[in-house]
Amino acid sequence: MKRVGFFKCFVSFCKALYLLLKSKIFLQGLIWFKSSDYGYPQLKGIVTRLYCRQGYYLQMHPDGSLDGTKDDSSNSTLFNLIPVGLRVVAIQGVKTGLYIALNGEGFLYTSELFTPECKFKESVFENYYVIYSSMLYRQQESGRAWFLGLNKEGQVMKGNRVKKTKPAAHFLPKPLEGEAQSIAGSVC
Repeated sequence: MKRVGFFKCFVSFCKALYLLLKSKIFLQGLIWFKSSDYGYPQLKGIVTRLYCRQGYYLQMHPDGSLDGTKDDSSNSTLFNLIPVGLRVVAIQGVKTGLYIALNGEGFLYTSELFTPECKFKESVFENYYVIYSSMLYRQQESGRAWFLGLNKEGQVMKGNRVKKTKPAAHFLPKPLEGEAQSIAGSVC
């Protein structure tokens, strides 16, 4: 009987430790700041550029439109990768403050407010590229996920047309370092 009691206590301890570690990892990636442009608290994540395997950096224009560019020095290619769950991120343009979202028809758009359509599952693919799939939508018949992707011309693709095995869906997050992080902070 004593062994069963010890085992239950050990399992409870392990669960508590797991939850503590999970919350610390989650909270470590978040920084609250007050944005003067919006007047309400915003989450700030890791500032990065998203390089697509097609040869383009994902870019968000001031009007909120999305496409790819070969220019790796443009401020419109800077994004906050904000952890909002376990392996789940929100992608926010540093310059505009808009979130990337995927709607029920598979179209990518930008949103001023964080909504469930702004949540993307971040997965490392076999070739060490990262793929971003919608947490909300997938193919009805097959259950295949919808992905963020750029075509060979650098245009955004419908999420339901992007396959995870194709270069269109493969991204390399390139975090900014040191001084570049502070420059990105002044863009906001």
